[in-house]
Amino acid sequence: METVLTYIPLDVALIAANFDRFLYGVWVTLNLTFLSLVLGGLLSIPMAIARASGHAVLNPLVQGYTYVFRGTPLLVQTYLIYYGVGQFEVIRQSFLWEPILSSAWWCALIAFTLNTAAYTTELLRGAIADTPKGEVEAAIATGHSYRSRMRRIILPSAFRRAIPAYSNEVIFMLHGSVIASTITLQDILGVGRWLNGRYYLAYEGFITAAVLYFLIVLCITWIFRSIERRYLRHLTRRATTASSDAVALPTAERI
Repeated sequence: METVLTYIPLDVALIAANFDRFLYGVWVTLNLTFLSLVLGGLLSIPMAIARASGHAVLNPLVQGYTYVFRGTPLLVQTYLIYYGVGQFEVIRQSFLWEPILSSAWWCALIAFTLNTAAYTTELLRGAIADTPKGEVEAAIATGHSYRSRMRRIILPSAFRRAIPAYSNEVIFMLHGSVIASTITLQDILGVGRWLNGRYYLAYEGFITAAVLYFLIVLCITWIFRSIERRYLRHLTRRATTASSDAVALPTAERI
């Protein structure tokens, strides 16, 4: 009697048996990604102000920093911190070595934070520079100082307008976090690589990792769309009004 074999491309039972590892990988990935985004965002605000103001001393320093970290791959930056700093005796003997610089997690967090801070700095600098002149002139006319204008007018306006671009930075940072798996961390991709190395099965590990990244990106996209609808509603109305006027104008001329 001929046996009919049904081909199943994925070993679902193997994925289910190791799904707790993937959940741990999700936690490591989200932890690293969003901590680096928060810390990088906090660092980027004063640096973006320094860049936008054209400060004689701070502006060139910040520009050099952003040029270096945007001009070199995140993988190289992570390797330099994780593998490179340990070759210096003075660092190995310092108080930072044992709790921080000898840990793969901390090295990844430092590299990711410095990298995203550089990109976010330039993103915010552009948003600050694009602040409508009317808003700035109105703030000056009402007696706001430079700090008051920056705190109450310019930065809130820049943050709102930077939301769509920053959503891309969040997604890019999530994708860039796969580098953590190359320095022994068990993030989502790290678990996929472990499954591949143990069972010599590529699809089970890597497709599961891809699906998990895809689901996280869907959540991030939904969150930012909700934020945009809340804080950029006035721009949507303006665009809708302009579109309606453009459609109505030819009709009026024909009449």
